[in-house]
Amino acid sequence: MAAQGDKMVNTPNELGAWLRLSMTPGVGPDSARRLLAAFGEPELIFQQTEAALCQVLSPLQAQAVQRMPEGCAALTHETLDWLHSQAHLGCCVLTLADADYPAAWLNIPDPPFMLYAMGQTSQLGTLASRPSLAIVGSRNPTPQGADNAREFARSLAASGLTIVSGLALGVDGAAHEGALQGHHGPGLATIAIVGTGLDRVYPRQHRDLAHRIAQNGLILSECPLGTPPLPPNFPRRNRLISGLSQATLVVEAALQSGSLITAKQALEQGRDVMAIPGSIHSTQSKGCHLLIKQGAKLVESAQDVLEELRLPDALAQHSLPLGPDPSDAASEAQNGAPPDPLLGAMGHDPVSLDALQARCGWPTAQLQAQLLELELTGQVGRLPGGLFQRIGSA
Repeated sequence: MAAQGDKMVNTPNELGAWLRLSMTPGVGPDSARRLLAAFGEPELIFQQTEAALCQVLSPLQAQAVQRMPEGCAALTHETLDWLHSQAHLGCCVLTLADADYPAAWLNIPDPPFMLYAMGQTSQLGTLASRPSLAIVGSRNPTPQGADNAREFARSLAASGLTIVSGLALGVDGAAHEGALQGHHGPGLATIAIVGTGLDRVYPRQHRDLAHRIAQNGLILSECPLGTPPLPPNFPRRNRLISGLSQATLVVEAALQSGSLITAKQALEQGRDVMAIPGSIHSTQSKGCHLLIKQGAKLVESAQDVLEELRLPDALAQHSLPLGPDPSDAASEAQNGAPPDPLLGAMGHDPVSLDALQARCGWPTAQLQAQLLELELTGQVGRLPGGLFQRIGSA
């Protein structure tokens, strides 16, 4: 088997035994851990009599353990082929018994029984000594939200943090991108924890991003190879995102967002939760505001995050404001560039074309042309429902 370092799963028989235990019907993670505690490695478990197994399990569970699960042999073969063919990508399989298994997950209620890893797997054993931050949020963020995720991740990665997220569209992808941009030197730039098997990339739009993460970080999954993007897998993997991180930063989230599940799990795991506030008129900010009301740390800059984590800010001079500073207009005037009147009329909340026209008094054609110009220069973003919002530069 293609294995790196001192991995527990070193032979086909060992891999097959671990997969068999994980696939046994009616034997969940808790029961599997009891079996391991009682009998040792999985190969020894399957040598036990039904009477011995009944000392740990119910009779039905004991009978299930003695039967080979359907598809186990095929999955073992498929996994071995994957490890061999993708060895150049640093692929490996770890278990709870592995010395390189992430120590942070051993302290959460339901640690993954088996872990599939791709990328810089030689650094798995260093995770406990490196500060990390989960950045999560909406799959459909506002332009300002995506910009915040990217720039916070960029600055924090430059300050030495590993950014953890879920490779989803929106905030997750922006956070991974920012971390890759800001990372310099040793260590992992970013870790993506996904809800599918590692033999596929979901969403497909992030195929290139996943490849770059593997070159500068890690992609992890508890799902066996071949697992499709099933909806229940994503809320379940959120506990791993928060559990691997010292704290979770929620960038944008609606009230029904999965990011609030991650924040709840972070609190249950004893981790800190932080949130970026937004417009009171934006549905994408209401989840963050709820978290702040419930005690989450309100953050306005990367330096706020570092202070909350009690980490030194190596790049304090590059702290990230949420949007343009109120003194921007004066600064522009001093540099000979008058402030844009349309940006001034927009403020920082989402605004409709009709409201802008009422504020400016401009003809519709002139207003639309100006908005398009500001969109093309990245100063204004277009939101669902015909709304526009000013984007703050970091």
